[in-house]
Formats: sequence, structure tokens, C-alpha cells
Amino acid sequence: MKSFSYIAQDARGRQQKGVMNAENEQEFLEKAKERGLYIKDFKEGDSTERKSIYKFKTKELTFNCRQLSAMLTSGLTLVKAIDILTREQENEKAKVIWQDIYENVQKGESFSSALEMHAGSFPDFLISMVSAGEASGSLDVIMTRMADHYNKEGKLANTIKSAMIYPIILLVLCVVIVIFLFAFIMPTFIGMYEDPSQMPALTKMMAAISDFIQHKWYILIAVAFGLFFGVRYALKVPSVRLKFDRLIIKGPGFGPLVTKIYTGRFSRTLSSLYSSGIPMVECLERASAVLGNSYIDEKFIEVVDEVKQGETLSNAITRTEIFEGMFCSILYVGEESGALDSILEKTSEYYEEESDAAVQRLVSMVEPLLLIFMAVIIGLVVCGIYPALYGSMESIENE
Repeated sequence: MKSFSYIAQDARGRQQKGVMNAENEQEFLEKAKERGLYIKDFKEGDSTERKSIYKFKTKELTFNCRQLSAMLTSGLTLVKAIDILTREQENEKAKVIWQDIYENVQKGESFSSALEMHAGSFPDFLISMVSAGEASGSLDVIMTRMADHYNKEGKLANTIKSAMIYPIILLVLCVVIVIFLFAFIMPTFIGMYEDPSQMPALTKMMAAISDFIQHKWYILIAVAFGLFFGVRYALKVPSVRLKFDRLIIKGPGFGPLVTKIYTGRFSRTLSSLYSSGIPMVECLERASAVLGNSYIDEKFIEVVDEVKQGETLSNAITRTEIFEGMFCSILYVGEESGALDSILEKTSEYYEEESDAAVQRLVSMVEPLLLIFMAVIIGLVVCGIYPALYGSMESIENE
């Protein structure tokens, strides 16, 4: 029996460190998965060399699923398809993982089991869907569905990144302008005062800020780093993370927009899982976990319990007060008509369009705030230097 020390993250985003005994690396990863742990790093025994889990990016998952779908649809066997896919991998770490999957499948392991041996590299959602595809004999269809799913996930992520470029540039510009004004412009006008005690209160305050930035700038850098790492650490505390995640979906103004984005991802994931024949309880657990919000995870523990006891999905989700009323009503109609899978698919398409619009509206809320902040700072600086400028012009006229 070997011992494995590990650094992992649980379903609620909490980081854990520990030691686990197992016969081999495969058994260790299986035990970690059973405990709901996502392994980030681990080492075997007393080895000082730490093995890092290679996690496939969304773009890579889209490519791999699309390639497998095309090859399986064209009639190639799964073993041959994985062999070809392995040789197409550009990343060496990815190639090693796919080579191991190929060898295990060739030995008689199921595809889902082979993927599960690398649970840290592949999402649980993908592994569940592959397992359902193998059970139903429709692995090619599942791979197509997964390719579409990760393609849409990637597009949403790219939309958010693209939309955030301008606000980030604007924020950096605000910081640069503020530092320039206080470090270079203010000292010039403050020097016009022969007696600093004659300066107006606002000018004195601006002068103090300018002096602080000029001579004690290192304190500002230390505070900035302290805040950054302090917030990162605080968000790892379960109670703080829970409140933060709740604020994200309940906050005024931006909360409903974030909820639309979550609704689109949740409905698409639930649709894919449910239409693949996976039991509803597992569908709910997987679909809520994809969102990565601890507040939603906690609420869905109650949803799963209620559904197990015979409660309808629409009623259980309505009581969470997370998703908007229209989505809950659509779930009710789907349950009543017996066409929940098709209705969820159409709903996901609608909310994906709403998600794109929500991202744009979120960004449009940030931009005016940054412009107002910059205008206020510049206005304060102008008000602070105006008396000095006016005084100097007056003295020139008197001469």
C-alpha cells in the first residue's frame, strides 16, 4: 500500500491538503473522486517530485470531442479513433494522457472508465456523458453534443473576455492619470504658495495625497498586494465564499444579469444530461456543479433531497429563489407535457442569447462608473490647483 500526499479542491471550492493510501495512482485518483475531490497536485510516498495534473482547456475539449464525433460517425472503431486522436495532440502532456486512455481501452476498459482514471484532467460532466453514451449505444451523438456544449462554453468565455478588455484599459488609464496628476502636476502648483498655511482645505488635502504618492509610494504597492492576496485568501474561507457567491446573484443591478448567464449554462447542461438518459438526481448535481457557485451548490442540496422525496423539479427549483419565474414556469410546462428534454434544449438556446446581452449590459454598467470616477478625480485636482493658479495670475497682474 502506497501513500499519496495531495492538494485538492472540494465541490464547494475549499482547498484541502492530506494523505491518502492506495495500491497505485489509478486507485488513488478513484478514491479522490469518490470523496468529491478535484486533485490539483499530488506526490507519491517520500518523492520530492510533485506531479501536476494537466487540465484540458475548453478549446481542447471542443476539438477532441469534435474529432471523436466525426471519426465515430464515419464508422471507425473507438480504439482506432482514440489512436488517431492521440497522434493529433499538439501538447505533450495531453498526448501522454490520451496515449494512456488508448492503452486502457485497448485492454478492454470502457472509455468512461479510462477517462475517469484521469478525472483531474477531464470534467466530471464529460465523463458522465460518455458513460451515458456507452450505456445507450449513442457515443457518437454524445460526442457531437459535448463538442457543441464546450464550443458554446468557449464562446461565452470569449465574449466575457472581449467585453472586459475596454473596461480594463479604462481602469488602467484612470490609475495612470491619477498617479500622473498627483505625482507631477500637483507639486508644481503647490510650489506657487509661499506660505503653505494659506492653502485652502481642499488644496491641503490634495497636497498631502501628492506628498504621500511621491515619498511613500511603496506603502500603496504593499496595500494593493495585501488587498489582492487578502481577498484571494478570504474567498477560500467557506463562509466568506458563500456570502460572496450569494452577492453575485442577489446584488442590485448586476445580480439579475449574472443570473441570466447562470440560467443559460444550467439549462444547457441539464438538457444535455437529461436527454442522455442520466437520472434526474445526478443531472441536478452535475448541472449545478458546472456553475461553480457555492451558494447555488448549497441550495441544490435541498433541491436534490426534495426531488428524491417525490417533489416536482419546477417546485423544488422555484423555492431556491435563484432562477427567474419564467424559467421555473418553463420547467413546469416541460414536466406536465412529458417533453422536458426538448423544452430545456429550446430554453437553453433562448438564455444563451440572453447571456450575451447580459454580458454587454454588465460591461455597460462598469464603463460609466469608471468615467465618473476619473472625472471626479480630475475635478478635485482642478479645484485644488485653481486657487494657486488664480493667485499666481493675480500677482503677475499686480507687477
